Amino acid sequence: MLTPGPGVHIPVAAPRLFVGVGVGAGEGTRAPHVDVTVTSDDELGALDAACTANPNAVITLVQLLRMSGRLDVEDALIAESLAYSTLLGGAEFARWREAQPPRKRRPSATPVTVTDDGESLTITLNRPEVHNAYDAATRDALTDALRSASMLAHDRRVELRGNGPSFCSGGDLSEFGTSADVSRAHLIRTARAPGLLLHTLGSRASAGVHGACIGAGIEIPAFCTEVTAQRDAIFQLPEIRMGLIPGAGGTVSIPRRIGRRRTALLAVTGRVLDAPTARDWGLVDALAD
Repeated sequence: MLTPGPGVHIPVAAPRLFVGVGVGAGEGTRAPHVDVTVTSDDELGALDAACTANPNAVITLVQLLRMSGRLDVEDALIAESLAYSTLLGGAEFARWREAQPPRKRRPSATPVTVTDDGESLTITLNRPEVHNAYDAATRDALTDALRSASMLAHDRRVELRGNGPSFCSGGDLSEFGTSADVSRAHLIRTARAPGLLLHTLGSRASAGVHGACIGAGIEIPAFCTEVTAQRDAIFQLPEIRMGLIPGAGGTVSIPRRIGRRRTALLAVTGRVLDAPTARDWGLVDALAD
């Protein structure tokens, strides 16, 4: 870790995490090559622990964040998926998976519901029994619903919601690492990308989130033009501790809202963000009354 000073040049492609200490978390130009900034010993300690535990995932994340802002959304999602599949085949993810207890899959009959009142289409994640954990069936149903929404008249709004106590508790851990072919998983991931569809909907797309918004639970709604959070909402990117990076579009959607340094801080430390802080950072646009 290195904090640049005046006249210090750091090559952007360097395979290291560059940390600015005590200079705030903004995206200013004082030290443009810094990957993340910290303002407390606790944040620095959390970074150090994550780098020690899963250095490959951390470096992959920051390298991806360095380039993502220079790509359009579709290309940035492809880059994220390639990096994610690479880490799925890595030792850090294998170590995490070996330490996990067996988990039984709990498929849902209707993982996504759609209602249409003639003015707006409401798409609701519908696995409340597992806090809307994001599995392949949910991804596919959400993709189908959003593709249908994209064919509606341009004055029709699309609202994304979650049923039950949480908007989405993140990826369904019972499916993590079950694909026998990580290259095919990449092709499926990029062909069925709800985040890209939300981005394409532009100002028509909004999301209302509450409770746990973990991993995909914030990565996907962050593509919407407007995100409103209930005051009980919490936000977290936990993938680094699994030896992975955000894989549902978070390296694309979240930096475009809060900048790459704050995205790196959230992802590397696994920090839990409350709703008021998320609003202050711009991760969500408003808090519900």
